[in-house]
Amino acid sequence: MLKARTLPPVLQNLRLPAVAAPLFIVSCPELVIAQCKAGIIGSFPALNARDEPDGPVMLEVWLRQITEELDRHNQANPDRPAAPFAVNQIVHRSNEKLERDIEICARWKVPIWITSMGARVEVNEAAHSCGGIALHDVINNTYAKKAVQKGADGLIAVAAGAGGHGGPQSPFALVREIREWFDGPLMLAGAVSTGEALLAARILGADFGYVGSPFVATDEANADQVYKDMMVAGSAEDVLTSSLFTGHPANYLKSSIVRVGLDPDHLPPEWDVSVMPDNSPVPKAWRDIWGAGQGIGSIKSVGPASAVVDRLEREYQEACARAREMI
Repeated sequence: MLKARTLPPVLQNLRLPAVAAPLFIVSCPELVIAQCKAGIIGSFPALNARDEPDGPVMLEVWLRQITEELDRHNQANPDRPAAPFAVNQIVHRSNEKLERDIEICARWKVPIWITSMGARVEVNEAAHSCGGIALHDVINNTYAKKAVQKGADGLIAVAAGAGGHGGPQSPFALVREIREWFDGPLMLAGAVSTGEALLAARILGADFGYVGSPFVATDEANADQVYKDMMVAGSAEDVLTSSLFTGHPANYLKSSIVRVGLDPDHLPPEWDVSVMPDNSPVPKAWRDIWGAGQGIGSIKSVGPASAVVDRLEREYQEACARAREMI
């Protein structure tokens, strides 16, 4: 039914064709380990590993924790090994830790590198130097071509409906344009929160679905309980696109905006202290304004990350069966 493509070995033999998206603040070692043990690629942003003054380098601590725990799992379960993990690097020039983090990830032989906010040749070369592959976030076909020209092995097409800094284009248009010239690994992000959406992503031409929002409402996620509860209670109508908080268009939970004293239907064009509530500081987007994708309607409860993967697999298999009946 689906065109078979030869993927790099690190992307083969997964339980599901799914990658857990790196969630800013939310993704942590416990969540990544749970995702990998459940059979899908887990990931986290390197910047989530925040150093304390005079403390250890937390990225080193996290990589050791993830690597050693997955190794123990694989030794105990040779017939059911964990999926590999990925580290997301923000390669924008403003990331002062990038050079250090690249060296650490190369030394720990991170198998999958995800790059965002710019394509950098030296980051892709670092991934290749330790036997890893590099995947790059793109929101249009122009950026996709630039990323591959600079050495990216695969692409993550971030389409409309994705949580956080989502792109504006329909997945139908974006995947088709990329697949006209690119035959390498392709992931699709944008409301891929169900097994049906996962199958749809593959039918469009992607190799994997990029799943983010459902993992916020999990036991292992490093998220405020209020945030998790909002994800359970929310639907696509509760997601707002705004460039106010970071300078780039992104999708946020309206209820988190209300929580800091702002009206999501009447946001200021830019930050002005005069419009802020009394005695309230300007909210920090990374801490107070919470991201969400338009697929949050599929989130019905808070539970273990493994339960999210179980649900996705059940829905995916059922969707595949229905598709076969339709052909």
